[in-house]
Amino acid sequence: MARVYPRAWFGDGISATADARLSITSAAVLYGLSVYTVLPVTVSGESVPMGFRLAEHYRRLVNSARIIGIDTWEPAWSEERFAAAVAAVVRANEVAEDVFVRVSVHVDAEMPGTRSRGISTCLSMFVSTAEPILPLEGARLKTSVWRRIPDFAIPSRAKVNGAYVNSVLAKQDAIDSGYDDCIFLDAAGHVCELSAANIFLVRGGELVTPSTAQDLLEGINRSTVLAIARSMGVPAHEREVDLTELYIADEVFACGTSTYIAPVVEVDARVVNGASVGPLTARLRQRYLAVLRGEDAEFSSFVTPLG
Repeated sequence: MARVYPRAWFGDGISATADARLSITSAAVLYGLSVYTVLPVTVSGESVPMGFRLAEHYRRLVNSARIIGIDTWEPAWSEERFAAAVAAVVRANEVAEDVFVRVSVHVDAEMPGTRSRGISTCLSMFVSTAEPILPLEGARLKTSVWRRIPDFAIPSRAKVNGAYVNSVLAKQDAIDSGYDDCIFLDAAGHVCELSAANIFLVRGGELVTPSTAQDLLEGINRSTVLAIARSMGVPAHEREVDLTELYIADEVFACGTSTYIAPVVEVDARVVNGASVGPLTARLRQRYLAVLRGEDAEFSSFVTPLG
């Protein structure tokens, strides 16, 4: 279980995490009308906290809000103000270990009805220890009995709190069946993602991941893995993926902020790569961790010192 740090950002400044609360009459509580992102902060060898891809996480919040029609947050929050708030909450908690910072934009207007425009919002951030949500030695996955919500119902590109009921249903079904997580399929039966992570497979030395047209989150770590693979000269493709391709893949892995790069050793009771970490997965994970910690010169722009 992750440990939550005692200081949070709420509204316009730092507060005790226990005091950062929303009204039970707010749209965030009544309708799940919040958008969010989770960003990793790692601590370098010089004990300097490093925020990962802050600009992209800010842009995710902006894009999610735009898609949902939340229009009062972006004018009040520039990228510079966002980065300063992340740094402030990290400093307030005297972070000296790897952590996750969960940032949410809440529609805090009380009893606004089912609408999103022209109503008040507030920003919250809290810090927790960086506990991965999948076993890093190898995850076992089950195809979900629940389908991924399609873009024409609730858009997957928007990271909306209320939409995660879909993920809860699917992951709980997987856990109840003795697995670690689920694999979502879209309405046409193509592979989308896990409950809260993107998925990759390796076939014949080439990396494949479902395209962003497959009702999935355009993950920041997904794009990082693709950039690293191309830097390493590994052919990487974004396309439709059939479930049976996972059954015969050379390697399968999941990626995400809270997942890092987690090898998949079983899909629907079918063993992947002898239930061991595949060679390309291992190479990508080693490089990814170096990028995440600011130890890779080629991708040094991906990290921002927060000291």
